[in-house]
Amino acid sequence: MKRLIGSVLLGSLFAAPIAANATPVLVLDADTHQVLVQEDAGVPWYPASTTKLMTAFLTFEALRDGEISLSTPVTMTKKSVSEAFLESGLSQGQAMTLEDALYAMIVASANDVAMAVAERVGHGEAPFVEKMNEAARRLGMTGTHFSNPNGLFDKNNYTTARDLAILGLAIEQQFPQFQNFFQVSAVSINGKEIPSNNLLLTRYRGTTGMKTGFLCASGRNFVGVARRDNRRLMVVVMGATTERERNERSAKYLDEGFEGRLPPSFGTVESIANRPEVKPEDMRVRLCTNQSVQYEASREAMYPMGLPGQPSYLNDEIPGIVHRITTWQNEAAAADVPLPSPRPVENNAPRN
Repeated sequence: MKRLIGSVLLGSLFAAPIAANATPVLVLDADTHQVLVQEDAGVPWYPASTTKLMTAFLTFEALRDGEISLSTPVTMTKKSVSEAFLESGLSQGQAMTLEDALYAMIVASANDVAMAVAERVGHGEAPFVEKMNEAARRLGMTGTHFSNPNGLFDKNNYTTARDLAILGLAIEQQFPQFQNFFQVSAVSINGKEIPSNNLLLTRYRGTTGMKTGFLCASGRNFVGVARRDNRRLMVVVMGATTERERNERSAKYLDEGFEGRLPPSFGTVESIANRPEVKPEDMRVRLCTNQSVQYEASREAMYPMGLPGQPSYLNDEIPGIVHRITTWQNEAAAADVPLPSPRPVENNAPRN
């Protein structure tokens, strides 16, 4: 009987949701994969626009395999322009090169362009999403399921900090030739400048990427990499309340890692266990309702850095890089006429 009671209690502990104020964090050495900080890194979370890391990964694979080139046209379709994103100003029939589309998707986090890229690379959203999940299985992202290419809210689009780190490491290791897409701090689409939400690019020395994300359901997420003194660290922060919190916490973790104050003591990132028995936390009530003021105040008390009178970890001033995009009109697509798929190209080398 005692054994039965103990088993029930143990099961209830493992099935329990994460604490109300807990949000996932993961800091690791990007070269050795040794974990320096780990808090709920295996707990499912809504990825928001960090989903676009997988969309980029599959696009890089297609470029490597010669299926497309950086000059391949990407046309805004009826489906893509219906995706929620107000900043790009793009309409059905406008086209840009795949190179420019990658900058718009990664830097500006353009949901409409991410959908257009998925439709072009995967010959449709549904087959592309299948490829996303196949790639997740291939990479060992055992706590991840994708349902769209841009990260707009869907209860079946979830991941973990562990899995995002594994994805980020795969991009870093397999596609160093495409790192430039993650280092740009703003894009200009037909003269309209859209800054990246990755403030570390211009305020934290050594930052080389990668991707931010925000939904009311997820809070503010970040996968970032920085290099100092021949050492590369990766930080994953999920569920931050404000951009200040996300940016300052990320920089603080990186500082502590580079200064040797975070010794490796959790094994490798691959050894972290995902927790499929836990449901993704839905942050909408805390972040986007009348409860948000109280919740934000509690988070400011936990993470005051960068607030007036408090020290900041974002003290560097680094010139930003702006990538300029000019579109053209694809009349056939504007008329909603299906376009033939071009033949695969042989040369997929990135342009300088």
